[in-house]
Amino acid sequence: MYMTWVIVGLGNPGAEYDGTRHNTGRMALMKFAKDNTIDEWKEDSKSKLTSAKGAVGKSAVVLVAPDTFMNKSGSAVLKFVKSVKAAEKMVVVYDDLDLPLGVMKVSFDRGSGGHKGVESIMTAVKTKKFARIRIGISPTTASGKIKKPQGEQEVGDFILATFKEKEQAELKAMFKKASEALSVMIEEGVTAAMNKCN
Repeated sequence: MYMTWVIVGLGNPGAEYDGTRHNTGRMALMKFAKDNTIDEWKEDSKSKLTSAKGAVGKSAVVLVAPDTFMNKSGSAVLKFVKSVKAAEKMVVVYDDLDLPLGVMKVSFDRGSGGHKGVESIMTAVKTKKFARIRIGISPTTASGKIKKPQGEQEVGDFILATFKEKEQAELKAMFKKASEALSVMIEEGVTAAMNKCN
């Protein structure tokens, strides 16, 4: 029997956060759902999440969008990931300030990089052995150097602001890459996705 893949897209709930940088993971999850015609979303108010089930190739997948605030994301994940072993089939998709906009990285078994949502999930599932798709959101200088916002206030303002119009094309391209990386991961495994997509 195949274990189900659990794909988690991080973001904040509520219309006021739609399109904000901190909702990148959630937006990427919706793109993946659309690409794979997974559209039966169900709200679970008890577990504070919205989820959809489907199949990619021969594998069963469940897509999870926590309806909690970012730093409480772990509680929503626990409904589907009940053991350290199950976490190996979990992929968390999220925005990463350490990567420039236009860059996407697949990684496995690493720290949270200070991301509150990832921290919350690591605490909840008691392991960091799960896959991530990190989507860069930081601006760059003209020469291509990363220009990360500094200080709590500035970071907060930056991640809760919406993407600018001129960033939309890069965002679309990244969502396409993230969607492809997820498909490779589900069908061929995490290592294959890292080799093909990084």
